Amino acid sequence: MIKIHKFQIIFFVLLIFFFVAGPSYGFDLEKRVIKTKLKNGLTVLMLERHVSPTVSLYIRYRVGAADETEGETGAAHFLEHMMFKGTKTIGTKNYPREKKILVEIEKTGDALDKEKSRGQNADQQKIQALKATLSKLQAQHKKYFIPNEIDRLYTENGGLDMNASTGQDVTTYQVSLPANKIELWARIESDRLRNPVFREFYTERDVIMEERRQRVETDPHGKLYEQFLSTAFKIHPYGRPIIGRPADMINLKPASIKNMFQKYQAPDSIVIAVVGDIKPDNTLKLIEKYFGGIPPSQKIPAGIPAEPAQTEERRVVVNFDANPQLLIGYHKPTAPAYEDYVLDVLETILTKGRTSRLYNLLVTELGVAKSISAYNGTPGTRYPNLFMISAEPRFPHTNSQLEKIILREIDKIKSQPISTAELHKAKKHLRMGYIKSLDSNSQLASTLSYYEVLLGDYRYFANYLNTIEKVSPGDIQNAVKRYFSKENRTIAELNKKKD
Repeated sequence: MIKIHKFQIIFFVLLIFFFVAGPSYGFDLEKRVIKTKLKNGLTVLMLERHVSPTVSLYIRYRVGAADETEGETGAAHFLEHMMFKGTKTIGTKNYPREKKILVEIEKTGDALDKEKSRGQNADQQKIQALKATLSKLQAQHKKYFIPNEIDRLYTENGGLDMNASTGQDVTTYQVSLPANKIELWARIESDRLRNPVFREFYTERDVIMEERRQRVETDPHGKLYEQFLSTAFKIHPYGRPIIGRPADMINLKPASIKNMFQKYQAPDSIVIAVVGDIKPDNTLKLIEKYFGGIPPSQKIPAGIPAEPAQTEERRVVVNFDANPQLLIGYHKPTAPAYEDYVLDVLETILTKGRTSRLYNLLVTELGVAKSISAYNGTPGTRYPNLFMISAEPRFPHTNSQLEKIILREIDKIKSQPISTAELHKAKKHLRMGYIKSLDSNSQLASTLSYYEVLLGDYRYFANYLNTIEKVSPGDIQNAVKRYFSKENRTIAELNKKKD
């Protein structure tokens, strides 16, 4: 007997509903979402789904790397790490005593950083003495706190999919729990929003420095991508690496992280999404109890300068002991601009699936590429961004050969509209991906909170396919003509370092 899993049943039901219901792609989900704005400005989205006795909880902050102060790149990502270190009540054995040691650790660490910053004029004996003092204080501090207490609390209470991420636009904390553990989540998340304790600061700073070495310094794609963005964006912070620049990261201070954290405490920049086996009235009361007392923000967010229009092609070459890679990017508007929908369709036409235009040509027919992918909306969504194409040549072919073919195919669209059949196939592919995205509590909570925090309207997802259906070959051709010009183009290539 064939065993059919519950998620398969849900998926087939969605498929049947989709084909019967025709163009009403939102499945009326947006009508079932309960949106509430608390008095302090915090937004809560709730969706009742009794598929299993579980609930997925997302809290998103409209704060990311783009909001960092120049010279403190990496602060948003570092803060995400520090938010797992506990609070004044979670992870401490005796907070009054612990606090005294933390003050001494910060004073000593700050003095050590200042002496190191003197470079060749630094007093090496003083550096060694400060290191010894810092090490002694850190050993004493270990007596007063319990590491990884937040992780333990979630895990021991059935938590799954616990994760956090920092992007250019948003910082996210997520977990799925048994439905009767919502108050535990509210207690933990509100406490680390109100009373975080940034323990193990200097140890964690070493951790993120090592993370940068692994993800950028020794990773060919990470190194190329970082150079690509810094070349494409000259003014806007999208050109900065999320993980931070090395010179900034090593000099981040507790004050830098605290300043970044203050931006978290603006309730009008927070969206909470709760999806699963809930009673909305009871859930809202819990959220109001724990989050409603956060005072409204009094600060006006600092403006972020717009990226000036690009007027000439930009190129950057990275030499590295790795196989060649190629990145091509074009500046474009972001959602909810109509062109962004149009370019989602183009992304699918070019590289989604083995029969897509560029994949079929470069990988299957010509065999000149190992891989090729297009990404609409790099590296963020809050501000105008890039349409990016990434490719790897297959030996003995080169980046130059790939570039010529890719640019030729793009120019073809300017003179020869996409066929109706090709457009229909792309829309079908997007529809299937959309249906799959509605398959779980976690995916729904992610989608709802993402569009609400970035665009101010979770209903973007419900209207998405209806808008995609309107896209015509002429729309795609016009978008390519308008944005895919040489003057608006940035090209980055990684070449294998010669001995």
